[in-house]
Amino acid sequence: MFAKKNKNTTNKKNKLFAIILLLLTFSLVIYILYKLVTLILVPTDVVNIENGVISAEESVIGYVIRDEKVAKGNNYENGMYQVKAEGEKVANGDPIFRYYGNNEEDLKTKIDELNNKIQEAMLGQTDLLPRDIEAIDKQIESEIDGLKLKNNIQEISENKKDINTYITKKSKIAGDLSKAGSYINGLIQEREKYQTELKSNSEYINAPMSGIVSYRVDNYEDILTPNKFDTLSKNFLENLELKTGQIIATSNQMGKVINNYECYIAAVMDSEKAKEANIGDKVTLRLSTQDEIKATIEYLSKQEDKSILVVFKISDCVEKLTDYRKISFDVIWWKYEGLKIPKSAIIYDNGLSYVVRNRGGYYSKILVKTLKESDNYCIVDNYSTKELSSMGYEQSEINNMKKISIYDEIIINPELKDVID
Repeated sequence: MFAKKNKNTTNKKNKLFAIILLLLTFSLVIYILYKLVTLILVPTDVVNIENGVISAEESVIGYVIRDEKVAKGNNYENGMYQVKAEGEKVANGDPIFRYYGNNEEDLKTKIDELNNKIQEAMLGQTDLLPRDIEAIDKQIESEIDGLKLKNNIQEISENKKDINTYITKKSKIAGDLSKAGSYINGLIQEREKYQTELKSNSEYINAPMSGIVSYRVDNYEDILTPNKFDTLSKNFLENLELKTGQIIATSNQMGKVINNYECYIAAVMDSEKAKEANIGDKVTLRLSTQDEIKATIEYLSKQEDKSILVVFKISDCVEKLTDYRKISFDVIWWKYEGLKIPKSAIIYDNGLSYVVRNRGGYYSKILVKTLKESDNYCIVDNYSTKELSSMGYEQSEINNMKKISIYDEIIINPELKDVID
């Protein structure tokens, strides 16, 4: 009787244990299904922390303003010869170009004819000093070979000048030592007379200031100048009807010298960043060449339509802007580099910022310091011990705090209730 009772009690316990196990299994299945459905409907994304850059920037159209002086002479209708090449540096007073004389082509023809006569008179002369003539011929050949390797107008002109000097020297030796000496010397003297006349008839134009030479003159040199910022306005600039990115045409009547140490770019802007800017603020400009250059806000003027005219001063890449008057560029108001994460990875709790790190399925809530934010990303870092102490944390708490580092995996759109920490 006692054994039968004991057996019934054991059966009841087994049944109860089975029921409890079944309920636990069912609950676990329900929980897993819930999590799977939640994951499908609201997937949990992860992202690795990387070093990156965020910035606040905008694209604008600007007008190039330069300190430049136009050089023009009286004989501009005769055409011009560039003594200094486009973009070449000159000192104040250096010749930069010259106008052709009225009878220049006629004089050049006569000089060429005399050169041919001198060469013909020298042919067949056997009573010359062969070593002297041979040395000069080698120098002439060397200068001619040098011409093939050069494309700079000034360097080519120097080569040609040297060649003419050697030919004249050779001619004089031939004239002094040959039987036909008096005839050759007469030709040389006649040629020198025409050369002097050619030079005296040419009008040389000198640099009005030091800087770089340009022959791209658009007649805005006295309008868009650094000493007339107060005349600038949105309507004024638009009425110039300039085309963005258009290269200024080269003039065959005049040239100019540009201050290559600095220039300015004026732009009309509507952004809040521009409206909050102050004179003296430092920004970065990105040109169409992808050069990023430092700039300073030199001038500000509010416009009638509540936009603002901003004039930026730059000291780099000035030479790259000499071909243009109206350009497109980017204004980078600020740029910040560090541990870059999506803003959606941050959760806020009691006024502090956290991220949730996933390390091998173990989720940790980690306190972070937000350094800079853009629309979608932010740069974060760990708080220092000193900063945490000033925030009221005990040393024991600080010692146990986890920190983020590069390549950590963090959760997008995390929930604090899911953090196991």
